[in-house]
Amino acid sequence: MKFGDAIVTLAVVAIVAIIIIPIPLGVLDVLLSFNVALSLLIMVKAMYTEEALEFSIFPSILLIATLFRLALNITTTRWILSSGTAGSLIETFGSFVMQGNAIVGFIAFLIIIVVQFMVITKGSERVSEVAARFTLDAMPGKQMAIDADLNAGLIDDQEARERRKKVQKEADFYGAMDGASKFVKGDAIAGIIITIINIVAGFAIGMLTGNLDFISTLQKYTILTVGDGLVSQIPALLISTGTGIIVTRAASEGNLGSDLIEQLFNNHKIMFIISGVLVFFAIAGLPRVPFVLLAILFLYLGINLRKAVIRAETEAVPDEITEIADEKRKPENVMPLLNVDPIELEFGYGIIPLADVSQGGDLFDRLVMIRRQCALELGIIVPMFRLRDNIQLEPNNYIIKIKGVEIAQGEIMFDHYLAMNPGTADGEIEGIDTTEPAFGLPAKWINEEEREKAEIFGYTVVDPPSIIATHLTEIVKRYAHELLGRQDVKKIIDNVKENHPALVEELVPDQMSIGEIQKVLYNLLKEGVSIRDMVTILETLADYCNITRDTDMLTEYVRQALGRAITKQFIAGQPAKVITIDQQLEQKIMDSIQQTDKGSYIEMEPDLVQMILNNLSHQIQKLVNLGEQPVIITAPIVRLYLKRLTEQLTSDLTVLSYNEVDPSVEIESIGMVRI
Repeated sequence: MKFGDAIVTLAVVAIVAIIIIPIPLGVLDVLLSFNVALSLLIMVKAMYTEEALEFSIFPSILLIATLFRLALNITTTRWILSSGTAGSLIETFGSFVMQGNAIVGFIAFLIIIVVQFMVITKGSERVSEVAARFTLDAMPGKQMAIDADLNAGLIDDQEARERRKKVQKEADFYGAMDGASKFVKGDAIAGIIITIINIVAGFAIGMLTGNLDFISTLQKYTILTVGDGLVSQIPALLISTGTGIIVTRAASEGNLGSDLIEQLFNNHKIMFIISGVLVFFAIAGLPRVPFVLLAILFLYLGINLRKAVIRAETEAVPDEITEIADEKRKPENVMPLLNVDPIELEFGYGIIPLADVSQGGDLFDRLVMIRRQCALELGIIVPMFRLRDNIQLEPNNYIIKIKGVEIAQGEIMFDHYLAMNPGTADGEIEGIDTTEPAFGLPAKWINEEEREKAEIFGYTVVDPPSIIATHLTEIVKRYAHELLGRQDVKKIIDNVKENHPALVEELVPDQMSIGEIQKVLYNLLKEGVSIRDMVTILETLADYCNITRDTDMLTEYVRQALGRAITKQFIAGQPAKVITIDQQLEQKIMDSIQQTDKGSYIEMEPDLVQMILNNLSHQIQKLVNLGEQPVIITAPIVRLYLKRLTEQLTSDLTVLSYNEVDPSVEIESIGMVRI
């Protein structure tokens, strides 16, 4: 190894010298044997190479080996034509292949040449060309991937340099292989030409100068030609095979031998199928002995593979249990237990198919649509839903949690539909009485046969996934104010800042903090007001935050600025049928307001509060009997406190101020709340 570079240099010079200087037959036999051994070494090394770059010197070796083989071919041709002999190795090869029959032996030799040139060499050349082209085309993408990993902090500078160097080496290697494969093709063509020269010139020399008859000349020069061709073509075949192995290695983590065994013989079912087919062939009349023996062999392989799979599964279970136990013992794994998911959907095992895409479930797609719907209607970023199966629940039951606390539950029936009467259905249907989980309406579970009948009668019919999605949507809308955190508010403000930077820079953080804005948005969402028009909300806060820091008052100013949207959201038809408040009651409420450092509240006698609520309940019932959505309208200064009073009656009651109603909307008072 110490003088390796000098030895290689002298060897290349010696190869060139062999072409010019005649060498003795004994030395020629040694060099021909060394050529076979070298070719075998190259092919075996290629088979044990896991990555192409492990044998990056292969293109240069290919060139040297091809030059060495051609030099030996020229030398053997010189000996054959000059003296009618080429050493014992060539004669032995020729006699072995011909077996005493010159014509059959020569035809076998021609077949070997055709296989070498048309199949192995041409295929290796094409693969090298395609691999080089695709490697060069993929270089920019690989470089960008390395830069992306570096910018993301996944790798350091040293690793990035090493990966870039590897990508460059791969491109250089496959480019060199593309050129080096041309040497293999040229060598095959040269071998064919030299063979023709040996035959033609040998006949001419033997017949004209050697005083040999036709049969003797044919026997002598055919043996020498075939022997010389085999001694050169067999190493060429080995090196061409090694070339193909090197350039076709892809998506592998081992050498060719291990990958071949692992990927061909890794499924016991395939072995059993092949064994059965071979037995069928034997029964059908084909030679029984070889097919039966092969069937037994594949059956044996299948049984052993099946035993290995069962043994691996048995050994893997304790290992997994041990790993899970060790994982739980780690002190840092306590921290994830402190996290509380904003919204969770837990369900029994019977509902799992609805969430399993492989079983046709589309619940995940519906959750995506819920987030989009809430973004459009409420203007909020709904957190990701956490789905969990809970074996403690009944198979068809589900529960919805907000911040770890159960908020709602429901039950579905598979292979059934939920039919609800919207009030206009005409006819009776058969089914199981139940209650719709989202709105608490009376409904019936019906089967597929009753579905068409129910739709004809005017019932609203929904499938189980739609029931869960609707229930989840209503829960998100009802508790949207609790799901909106400061981080979400910051994301929303950052989104506004992209198009309205001056507005955001004026307001945040000099005049209002993220927390104060979050409280205003909390108040709006609590009453179901959409916050999608953040530009109007922030502009209103920027206008009035210098007047008051009370977030409740700022909320009222924002509501008035959003009057048109609020009117469209809560008032459907015209004239709008509403409930109004008597002026004396409004004055009474205003007189009861108490201001403190922590906010304002109403201080009113319990009997009076009860009287107001009873009167209000009576007026609401009148509006409901008319089929109208209850809406109360009062003075702007009273609206907030009246809303707080009505929350003792119901949290869903809509309370608006006169300033929030669009002036173009006609209002009709159906009733008035008095004391």
